[in-house]
Amino acid sequence: MLQIARAADETGIGRVVVGDHIVLGERLNEYADPRLGGDKDRSFVTGSDGGWLEPLTVLAAVAATTVRVRLATGVLLAALRRPVVLAKTSATLDVLSGGRLDLGVGVGWQRDEYAAAGLDFDSRGALLDQTLETCGALWTQRRASITVADRQLDGLYMMPKPIQPGGVPLWISGTVHPRVARRLARFGAGWIPWGDAARDPLPAIASMAELVNSFGGDMSSIQVTTNLPTIKDGRGAIDIRRMVERVPEFVAAGVTDFRTWMRLPPDIDHVRTLLAELVASFDDVLR
Repeated sequence: MLQIARAADETGIGRVVVGDHIVLGERLNEYADPRLGGDKDRSFVTGSDGGWLEPLTVLAAVAATTVRVRLATGVLLAALRRPVVLAKTSATLDVLSGGRLDLGVGVGWQRDEYAAAGLDFDSRGALLDQTLETCGALWTQRRASITVADRQLDGLYMMPKPIQPGGVPLWISGTVHPRVARRLARFGAGWIPWGDAARDPLPAIASMAELVNSFGGDMSSIQVTTNLPTIKDGRGAIDIRRMVERVPEFVAAGVTDFRTWMRLPPDIDHVRTLLAELVASFDDVLR
């Protein structure tokens, strides 16, 4: 994993992104539940006993072995962490990485995970908003004021602050929904589409822009990511040229960032060659 991160750093990949699950229950079919924003045609990537490293710990290790690639969560279940601890941990990681951290956050889909943390799944949106509000205050206010359990606490100091002006950039994950749009307008530096919006991002971007703007935000200042599907040729090799063909079309519609989830070969030299080819092809189609 760290070798791949170094290869990404050396070849010009923009970000390395890691996911998050603290625990897994046994109802993994809920991942595809459309009522939770899921895609009925997709299944969860592991079984209940799948291995998931804690993402901020992973990114700390990546930060120590890289120099330029940005470090991102995609997504962090931020509401499962105590807000003040998350604010401190992420600020520390931003400082140690030289200002390279992006926090992609979302409400998640798994009831068992919230139950294990002693939290109400149906309150997950409000819990996330409170977490982001607390982080923002501690990241940006020298003498911070935060609300905890309906009590206002003043005169709190958290140093050092993140290196990045305004604190760690927050990427909000979610479907095209008023609650997600309100969260984007209030906190978001970027949007990570989910569900139907991830499957068909072009019309979703226009719909989300209308909602965000109605809440006083400015979608033109919000970055948007989409997936760059892995395409293989007739021999089963990754066809990078075809993978990047539609990049200009997506950029014209407002996409600013592309993620690919390709399975990489075991040989690290081959990985480095493949990533370098991807970066070069990506740059070529945008010239």
